[in-house]
Amino acid sequence: MQLPIYEINCLGYRDVNGEGEPSPEARRPGRAVQRVLIANRGEIALRAARACRAVGLESVAVYSEADAASPHRWVADAAWCVGPAPSTASYLNSPALLHVAKASGCDAVYPGYGFLAENADFAERCAAEGLAFIGPRPETIRLMGDKARARAAAERAGVPIVPGSETAFDGLDEARGAARAIGFPLLLKARSGGGGRGMRVAEDMAAFGRLFEQARGEAEAAFGDGAIYLERFLARVRHIEVQLFGDSGGRVVQLGERDCTVQRRHQKLVEEAPSPALDAETRAALLDAAVRLGRSVGYEGAGTVEFVYEPESRAFYFIEMNTRIQVEHPVTEALTGLDLVALQLRVARGEALGEHLDGAAAQGHAIEFRINAENWRNGFTPSPGRLARWRPPAGEGVRLDSHVYEGYLVPPFYDSMIGKLIVSGADRADALSRAERAIGAFACDGIATTLGFHQALLADPAFRDGGIHTRWVESEFLAGEREDD
Repeated sequence: MQLPIYEINCLGYRDVNGEGEPSPEARRPGRAVQRVLIANRGEIALRAARACRAVGLESVAVYSEADAASPHRWVADAAWCVGPAPSTASYLNSPALLHVAKASGCDAVYPGYGFLAENADFAERCAAEGLAFIGPRPETIRLMGDKARARAAAERAGVPIVPGSETAFDGLDEARGAARAIGFPLLLKARSGGGGRGMRVAEDMAAFGRLFEQARGEAEAAFGDGAIYLERFLARVRHIEVQLFGDSGGRVVQLGERDCTVQRRHQKLVEEAPSPALDAETRAALLDAAVRLGRSVGYEGAGTVEFVYEPESRAFYFIEMNTRIQVEHPVTEALTGLDLVALQLRVARGEALGEHLDGAAAQGHAIEFRINAENWRNGFTPSPGRLARWRPPAGEGVRLDSHVYEGYLVPPFYDSMIGKLIVSGADRADALSRAERAIGAFACDGIATTLGFHQALLADPAFRDGGIHTRWVESEFLAGEREDD
């Protein structure tokens, strides 16, 4: 039996339980891509299956034994089990994924975000099997996935960069020498991957060795690459990213920025657009820098260029590029009316980006709240378990992207995000007001979630006034014990 899917559609096509026919325009055949393996799970896999239907493509879902009751299985045209619960045996199992893709007649692979989305070796294996990898070319993934090489590429493109090491380090002795030359405080970053893993802040040399080994070990476990890059740490900055798209003809466009400053230990919790911290002149310069970098590397597909921004000096600096779709891409969709996942699929089958997309006119303000199965009052510890009640809000300007439902068993094996609440309004004040009502009406029982965190955040004057920075959540907002839920 197909279970109900609680998702509010804002993308211009019917998608409840995967029903609805694509428009005549969407049925036009593209180059070679007709059947897509969705190499992911959760809400992005569900979203991708619906986007395939919208543009006239067939989809094949994969699932682990732990995800046997996940709705993306039923929305796709076919579904294959690829292994037991651990991601290394299922969603990171490249041979199994490629076998399913070939056996099920796919000609393309959609990686989404996380897992193998930024794995250049996997993209190359797809090509070797005659499968289109829906993302940038392997050499671009490899270039921009290496923090040191990405910095060099940005510098060549005339994009400001934070002072840092010219290479990444496997050994502590060499890293110590570079740390002395750059100066403290230092941000230690994994050369590969993202999502805050393999990142530490060292205030002085006394703490550097211990933190370097921690970061190296975490990076090795998460990405199979323990090399660590060093960067001067800027204490009171905002995190701003630019959504890019490129096509096979060399055209690269920007679709505006998103402000991702609300984060804890480098893990994003809330994203919004446009950034409340940028003036028009700085915004234009930042968007231009992102496009310049994208064009310089011949970028193709969806990607984001990440910056830190100092409000006092109005200076911004490149920090990295994510060569995939982002979790927070619905914020941009809410402002532009575009379906970015469908746009990824169209670009992959050879369609050119239209002139009208460059800086597509954005209207209003949008905010995304990540709903995680975590106990935010106890160090954001994971809270897997069965959802006894799941009653998402509805209303004008309210959208929920989720794969869970009442009675769903949240597994302990994967990322803890169970939904994304996207709220939009005429301006930031309107969006915040709608968000307060939506989160207040969101009923979820059975497990701990971050809904209480978002309620407290919306009531905080510093957040509402925009006076925050990337370390504000842990250093100020959560500095005192909170008992409210």
